[in-house]
Amino acid sequence: MRKVFAIAGLLLLVATTSFAKKHPVPLEEKTDSAKCLECHEAKSKGKAVHSAMAMGCRSCHEVRVNRDITRVKLITTTATALCLSCHADKNAADIKGRVHSPAVRNCLKCHDPHASENTNQLLKATAGEKSENLCLSCHSTGTSASQQGSRHAALDMGCATCHVTHKSGASGEREFEFHLTKASPALCLDCHDAKDTQLALAHRGQPIAESDCLTCHDPHQSASPKLLQKFVHQPFAEKSCDTCHQPAKDGKVVLARATAQELCVACHAETAKKIEEAKVPHAGALGECTQCHNPHGGKSRWFARPDAVSACLSCHTDQADMRKTKKVLHAPAFRDDCSICHEAHGGERPKLLRAEGNALCLNCHSREMEPQPVKGTTQVAIFDGKVRLPEDYFNKVPRLNLKFNMGHPTAKHPTTDYTDPLDATKVTKLSCASCHQPHAGGASGLLVNNTRPNVQFCRTCHQGMIGARP
Repeated sequence: MRKVFAIAGLLLLVATTSFAKKHPVPLEEKTDSAKCLECHEAKSKGKAVHSAMAMGCRSCHEVRVNRDITRVKLITTTATALCLSCHADKNAADIKGRVHSPAVRNCLKCHDPHASENTNQLLKATAGEKSENLCLSCHSTGTSASQQGSRHAALDMGCATCHVTHKSGASGEREFEFHLTKASPALCLDCHDAKDTQLALAHRGQPIAESDCLTCHDPHQSASPKLLQKFVHQPFAEKSCDTCHQPAKDGKVVLARATAQELCVACHAETAKKIEEAKVPHAGALGECTQCHNPHGGKSRWFARPDAVSACLSCHTDQADMRKTKKVLHAPAFRDDCSICHEAHGGERPKLLRAEGNALCLNCHSREMEPQPVKGTTQVAIFDGKVRLPEDYFNKVPRLNLKFNMGHPTAKHPTTDYTDPLDATKVTKLSCASCHQPHAGGASGLLVNNTRPNVQFCRTCHQGMIGARP
């Protein structure tokens, strides 16, 4: 009976994806475009008309007549598949680097397939207020600057001033990660003249023409004046540039010490000691500090460049590739900060993990491990105060009620090594990693082997015990 329902459901799915609604007017299967336009003339009018319109309606649609019922459908199973039949260069499966998510799933999220009043048949313009700006249908960036903060005036010129929707390239490069027309500082210098007297004065005479503006400034909005980044290095915040810099010479930055490494260690000796004495060293921490850290500021607490995830993925390419091969990504690894789970400068455990075994996962996913508020901030701390997160971070994190190492995924299921109550010599090795992948997976739950969270997965261990059949 179960198989019958499954087959029926599959046939229904095929039917709903393959056939359109009944057409209100009977047509012949070889109806030409002129006939279509008698009713749908508006689809051929607009400032931007899709070039496929000149090829005729039947280049994308087909008419099917069955038992005197007319249906008009696409010649492919999905709209995106149809678009890619001409626009193959937009196929996410063949593109290296980050692809704008609507372009992966649904071209019609942004484009009208026939005609529009906007360039590239966009549904709306890429400028203006939220109600009329296509980009702001999904993005809220730049729309909530505080009264004490600042907002980039370029936002009023439209998102397309700085971004190219479909631009993609090498992973980890900001130009492609954020689909920019060009990288900073070249992009910024399209509007800001590096030789401007006021601009030079604001930067204490330091050369900025070849500097990355985004080490100090947020390109959209900030809670501080002058679009300063959320987190800034203390000497920079106090305008004590001479702590790290001498006056510029021949248009070049001059440091107060011979190398950036010496300069950083002068204040951060404890970090240098940790790197040197770490039982498990991090190769990336043995080089120049500025390979991983911006010297002035950034979006994360430790000024990782270009952000707290990409700083790691630029070297850890196996994990970076998971963005293309896995459907579900673990938020700390791909959205928030790799150092939530890993010691960035070296540690005591394999893979630089912050805790042993299940304790690593349960610092976030167990209700018994309550995050501690950080006095004077809007943050909470985990891992004995070593990791700080926004106070609302755990609102969307699945948190488990575990007692005596039991309770997941069912009430009395063990979550750690389990001894057979009838034979103490039989111990089943068990941990979070027995069932879950740490970085990404093929379905919700990040289950091993990219398995879906269902009874079939449980049967990989409990053979003959779940839904056993004669």
